[in-house]
Amino acid sequence: MVREEVQQLVNNLIQIEHISTTLYLAMSAYLDRKNYTGMAKWLRLQSEEERTHMIILIDYLSGKDGVVKLSELPAQPSNFGTPLETFQRVLEHEQYVTNSYRQAYDYVKQIDPQTTVIVQDFLREQIDEEAQSLTIVERLKLAENNPSALLLIDQELGQRQNGAVAAG
Repeated sequence: MVREEVQQLVNNLIQIEHISTTLYLAMSAYLDRKNYTGMAKWLRLQSEEERTHMIILIDYLSGKDGVVKLSELPAQPSNFGTPLETFQRVLEHEQYVTNSYRQAYDYVKQIDPQTTVIVQDFLREQIDEEAQSLTIVERLKLAENNPSALLLIDQELGQRQNGAVAAG
């Protein structure tokens, strides 16, 4: 049986991934409505990736005979502003997720080596998550309000393939 504090920690990470899933899905729907279909596709795939992370954590906790507690989700906005503002929020969220995994890692490494491994895998993946988000934000800043540049970025992001990386 998993220790109570580890169970609570993993449930908190499950909640973060669940929120990430719905946040990115809401962003995807918003940008699709604004006809940025490539950006919408990128965010839809990102939402699916976050859901995969959530499932991995659920399976891990269940496999340790822990109790999975899915909490109520906050409502997501329906308007995220410009593509730049939307992806700035993505970057901020990914930085929050990284910080949450970093704190979890710092705590759990002292008490549960097995859980440390899975948290470290997700923490390692956050390097790429933040880098991708930062690159998109920087490119959108370069594009400013140039419609041609925005459409090129939109087209490029629409070429993303389903690449849900499973940590662990």
